[in-house]
Amino acid sequence: MARLGLYGGTFDPVHLGHLLVAQAAIEELSLDRLFFIPATQSPFKPEFKPASAALRIRMLRLALAGQERVEVDEQETLRGGISYSIDTVRDYVARFPGAELFWLIGADHVGSLPRWREAEQLAQLAEFVVIPRPGSSPASLPAPYRLRELRGFPLSLSSSEIRSRVGAGRAIRHLVPAAVAEVIPAEGLYRASPAIRPQC
Repeated sequence: MARLGLYGGTFDPVHLGHLLVAQAAIEELSLDRLFFIPATQSPFKPEFKPASAALRIRMLRLALAGQERVEVDEQETLRGGISYSIDTVRDYVARFPGAELFWLIGADHVGSLPRWREAEQLAQLAEFVVIPRPGSSPASLPAPYRLRELRGFPLSLSSSEIRSRVGAGRAIRHLVPAAVAEVIPAEGLYRASPAIRPQC
């Protein structure tokens, strides 16, 4: 039975924290494959306009080049509109019958899970793997939600911090993969109003 990790988010931009989380998930959950799934638009952040899907996917592919058991899944960006996790998980259920699905979620999003579209159905199809943040309390939700926490890499680094640093003219070396650090200035990303972009 395949064990698949699903890592959704805007990845705007992808940073080393994302890559460390992926590594921890593969090791701790004994995953056969882990999919980075960039979203088109979060239903909880309608005012947030991320960089184009093409640029975010380009940065992801550069960041993940040469890594084993890790792939980029473009289905949400190809689907367009608001990205709902239930649609994505149902796609994996159809494509990988019998696979165990593990959805990676930040500790700061656990409380909103019951408000996700068709949340109880989603909880029956996938187990949620909580990415801890420094100082966060252990996550818990009643059944039917199944939660476990990653033991490794409780990180405070976020994409919003990267955007803010770029907007302020500060270095992002050692915070993002080298190839991503080259794309950001070349494409003029994150120069305008970075402070108002929400954390993700």
